[in-house]
Amino acid sequence: MEWANDGKSKGGVLAHLERLEIQVNRSRKNLEDPQRAQAVESALGTKIHKLRCLRDKLRAEVKQRQARVRASPDQTLEISEQEVMERRQEKVKAILQAYRFTGLSGKLTSRGVCVCISTAFEGNLLDSYFIDLVIQKPLRIHHHSIPVFIPLEEISAKYLQNNIQHFLFCLCEYLNAYAGRKYQADRLQSDFAAFLAGPLQRNSLCNLLSFTYKVELRGQFPFRARLQYKDLTTTLPTDVTITYQGTDALSPSWEEQRASHENLFFSKPLHHVFTYLQEKEKSWI
Repeated sequence: MEWANDGKSKGGVLAHLERLEIQVNRSRKNLEDPQRAQAVESALGTKIHKLRCLRDKLRAEVKQRQARVRASPDQTLEISEQEVMERRQEKVKAILQAYRFTGLSGKLTSRGVCVCISTAFEGNLLDSYFIDLVIQKPLRIHHHSIPVFIPLEEISAKYLQNNIQHFLFCLCEYLNAYAGRKYQADRLQSDFAAFLAGPLQRNSLCNLLSFTYKVELRGQFPFRARLQYKDLTTTLPTDVTITYQGTDALSPSWEEQRASHENLFFSKPLHHVFTYLQEKEKSWI
């Protein structure tokens, strides 16, 4: 079936309806696109407004801070200088406190300065040593009374030229540790000779000690101790060896006692260990 030539397309009713549907859809799309574009434009406008408000707020804060800085530059400088002075004062206090604790004192000489190092252990003042320094470049030691077994040359090579304060503190640490070890050995020999079989054997640095001892005054001397101080800046041994001197096989009770003695020597000065053993021996009587 065909339509008359009145301007209508050929192809039947169904084809005509399809063409009408296409036209309607195009008309709807043309109507929807402006609406969608208007919605997007409205959202973008809102976002732009918010960003502009945030920008204006930030600009105002920056201007306020700049105005405060321009209004009081002297105050800012004064606070900074005050902080620097406080830090310097704290540093000086710390140095002075360290000097008091380590027993360092000094006096000026024609060549430079003479430093005296006073050693102590457990509040007991012990020997004093001095070192005479020539203040020039490079720094050098003119004279000293430091014992030969203290590694003075090694300490000097590390610290004397670049950090004299650390050089003195390090030297003081070595000397105090040596004095503390010597003090313990002297106390052991003088106050607890009854517990020892023969004299205490020690080297000049007092970092290697050996002795035979007993735990009961009326008993035998079953134990042999060897204490080594590998760290020369400490007053407690780093290695402890306790051996049993008896001819019989070591019983479990003796082994337990030997192990407890090792722990004591690791954790307490020598004279404190034997004070503990002495008090324990009295409690058995």
